[in-house]
Amino acid sequence: MNSPTVTIIVARARNGVIGRDNTLPWHLPEDLQHFKHTTMHHPVLMGRRTFESIGRPLPGRRIIVVSRNPDWSAAGCECSDTLVGAIALAGQHLERHPGIDPSEIFIAGGAQLYREALALALADRTIVTAIDTDAAGDVRFPALDAAAWRLESRSPQVSKTGLHYAIETWRRTRPAQN
Repeated sequence: MNSPTVTIIVARARNGVIGRDNTLPWHLPEDLQHFKHTTMHHPVLMGRRTFESIGRPLPGRRIIVVSRNPDWSAAGCECSDTLVGAIALAGQHLERHPGIDPSEIFIAGGAQLYREALALALADRTIVTAIDTDAAGDVRFPALDAAAWRLESRSPQVSKTGLHYAIETWRRTRPAQN
């Protein structure tokens, strides 16, 4: 079996902000729909705080939460103590997850998982909702290394609320230098 594609999916403001007080610092329903459509029927990995900010497993997806706490659990989720372990778990096709396609795995935050995935060159692709605003926040998405990533596509959009944004797809061109 081929290795799954590992994709980071993130919404970030122009200044790199992705969160404030464990919430999104903007209202962009179109991005939520994009996230749902893109990740549906796939494994989605997220950190514990990201999961707790959502408050429930996302329907139609296999949710794997990364937590260093071995006693942490939530109904409807699986848990791993490392991102590498979560990716390995997500790549397994299991009968108890019918309709879930493990050929692509999504990393959906938070910042610590994003940093680790980028530093260890674990992701093959990054889908960025680039929001045309500078947002106040306490969590940032790290800049993609221009030597390791190339912009594959960019689709400018305007939300029904008037907020400008673009859906960008980035492809890793070479492993990160450690």
